[in-house]
Amino acid sequence: MNERIYLITGAAGFLGGTICRQLLDRGEQVRALVLPGDRAIQYVPSGAEIVEGDLCDKAALERFFTVKKGYETIILHIASIVTVDPAYNKKVIDVNVGGTRNIIEVMKAHPECKKMVYCSSTGAIPELPKGEKITETTEFELPDPEKVVGCYSQSKARATELVLEAAREGLNACVVHPSGILGPEDYAIGETTSTLIKIINGEMPVAIDGTFNLCDVRDLAAGTIAAADKGERGECYILGNDEVSFKQFAQLVAEESNVKGVGIFLPIRMANFLATMMEKQAKKKGKKPVMTKFSVYNLARNNNFDSGKAKAQLGYHTRSYRETIHDEIHWLKERGMIA
Repeated sequence: MNERIYLITGAAGFLGGTICRQLLDRGEQVRALVLPGDRAIQYVPSGAEIVEGDLCDKAALERFFTVKKGYETIILHIASIVTVDPAYNKKVIDVNVGGTRNIIEVMKAHPECKKMVYCSSTGAIPELPKGEKITETTEFELPDPEKVVGCYSQSKARATELVLEAAREGLNACVVHPSGILGPEDYAIGETTSTLIKIINGEMPVAIDGTFNLCDVRDLAAGTIAAADKGERGECYILGNDEVSFKQFAQLVAEESNVKGVGIFLPIRMANFLATMMEKQAKKKGKKPVMTKFSVYNLARNNNFDSGKAKAQLGYHTRSYRETIHDEIHWLKERGMIA
């Protein structure tokens, strides 16, 4: 029986690092692709073999994929550039779309690579009207900019189509669509963790009365690994949670950290008006706006995703928001990031 190595892109990131840790904990061999000179390399779990390389460099990917005779591999493609700016960004497209195309092409040249799991996003799935559950789809070609909003989501949609097209041609590949992410070991302090810290530190007296959909990074990692174990070729799996309001989230953070929390929640219409004014003022001053229409959109949109398929076929499950927030606050205190 061949020995197996899991090839992980984005292993220095929040989700990729957690996937590495879970695989290592169950005794698997892991190889991590890390950008040359990336300071986040220190967060790659010890025990993982590190290969430096760039998704846009096929020669580097060739080194990443090459293993000794008698080994087989599984590629978990987690890496991407995330941006909260909806405008077109060539670098985002080059990495998220072009890098995925390179992964597919190199995998095709390596028959010992038995499977690919691509980490897309729920943002890549065309949005449905409020009140309707958003489920998996296989229609990602030329995403509708009114239903897949922003450069990041559009890049993930285009990359997802590349993976599904390759699967239709016979490549053993499937897709996971994580929603938002939170939880312990967010060393880079992403958007959600930053919001949580601001609430605890009393730096967010006013917020927007919207919703989002967040998952514990540990559950997303387990779901992605389950897709490697059980996911079927050409299938997509939403890895989401219950939709939660900003008010509910802020209240849980306040209760778990014993602070006052957010005092005022702006209605969406008022938030949109203020965001428009802030963007105009920031543009005149050459500064970054405190609030944008795109950030308001993400809280106003339909964030009700259905993970039933992943639960039934992969055994995916999520823990409560309270448990995740509790654990993340504990981790932040241990690291001295909050008092």
